[in-house]
Amino acid sequence: MGKEKAGFLTPKAIGNRIKAKGLQKLRWYCQMCQKQCRDENGFKCHTMSESHQRQLLIVADNPEEFVDTFSKEFADDFIQLLSRRFGTKRVQANNVYQEYISDRNHLHMNATQWETLTDFVKWLGREGHCVVDNTEKGWFITWIDRDPETIQRQKQLNAKKKMELDDEERTSRFIQQQGK
Repeated sequence: MGKEKAGFLTPKAIGNRIKAKGLQKLRWYCQMCQKQCRDENGFKCHTMSESHQRQLLIVADNPEEFVDTFSKEFADDFIQLLSRRFGTKRVQANNVYQEYISDRNHLHMNATQWETLTDFVKWLGREGHCVVDNTEKGWFITWIDRDPETIQRQKQLNAKKKMELDDEERTSRFIQQQGK
């Protein structure tokens, strides 16, 4: 008479399924240690741990450096996703953010200098990374491609269009002169 077969509703089974799923609540994540905890108790135990206390002392020496590093990494990753996935299309900022946080190893915004996505989007606009506009549907961003090759290609396309317009204009003038 061994143990009965454990059901899938036991706390252990539920915990294992959550762990296997990967992403968990942001609420129990320590960015400083890069550790995800399952619940409040786990997070409390983590904050009392020796490793967390050591990391806390390191960060306390120079907190601005850590926040700046996290902010730069977050912005770089966000802009990289925006440029690669959406290009220069106008897209809702929240959609980009949702895709960004779907990556299991993303950097959490609460570790950066920006408190909200709105603050971050406004910063992207001020820094010239994106064209930003606010509508009743939310914040929309359009990535500005500053790659030298792309700029050169755009100049060539504009020059070609101008030549075509000049040719069309000359042709239309010639036709008008023929009509007189």
